[in-house]
Amino acid sequence: MTDQEGADWIPPGADISRPSVARIYDYLLGGAHNLAADRAVAQKLEAIQPQVATVARRNRAFLRRVVRFMLEQGVRQFLDLGSGIPTVGNVHEVAQSVDPDAKVVYVDYEPVAVAHSLMLLKDNPNAEALEADATNTEAVLGSGPVEHLLDLGKPVGLLAITLGHYLPDVRSVFGAYRDALAPGSHLALTHLTNDFAVLRDPKIAETMRSTQDHIYPRSRDEVLALFDGFELVEPGLTTSANWRPDRLTPVVDPEEDGLYAGVGVKPQASRG
Repeated sequence: MTDQEGADWIPPGADISRPSVARIYDYLLGGAHNLAADRAVAQKLEAIQPQVATVARRNRAFLRRVVRFMLEQGVRQFLDLGSGIPTVGNVHEVAQSVDPDAKVVYVDYEPVAVAHSLMLLKDNPNAEALEADATNTEAVLGSGPVEHLLDLGKPVGLLAITLGHYLPDVRSVFGAYRDALAPGSHLALTHLTNDFAVLRDPKIAETMRSTQDHIYPRSRDEVLALFDGFELVEPGLTTSANWRPDRLTPVVDPEEDGLYAGVGVKPQASRG
């Protein structure tokens, strides 16, 4: 079957000739909602660095762990920015397995990701998908799905997993979300860096320029700055596999892990 045949998850008008980060990630995770152009880029990445799919799987496992952590802290509503193609261990699956009333809004500007999310969520009253650019914070926070499902006066779990390194002006974007969220809200992020060997090869960034998203790797200090206004929880800024690993998550040398990872909480306002 070709990409065009029988693919009801491809919305009308979608440009399937141009690779998409969301669909490349889906391929690396073993998903089936990717196209020939995406697979070609993913295979080039694997030729440059054979561990790239392993890095993607560790990143996905981090997402599941942070959602469970936030649930333990009492968070019951989540805003997933750059959510990508739904795959095993989606945020709503993890959250609603603990509390069926947990609310989730997925945000992505990739039409295939959103179309498939809408198909997956059509019978779920507590989760919605929004096609929007996460950098347009006013549009996201004022959207129908956010207004319908989320109460911004209460703590929100803000998920920015492998998002920041696609944004040239990431600090202002994250700062706008931080300012809009209630105290007790959490920010979880992972971010590409050149600090570690596994993803340092400049050919990785060069290959990604064939997609609609360029990569902006950042140093440890630059990633730490994205938590301005949040208090990092233990173990602080680490790498994806090494953030509160569970019994299924082996400790990994940061040089082989590749992505900075951390969780911060917005503190209660100080009393004067």
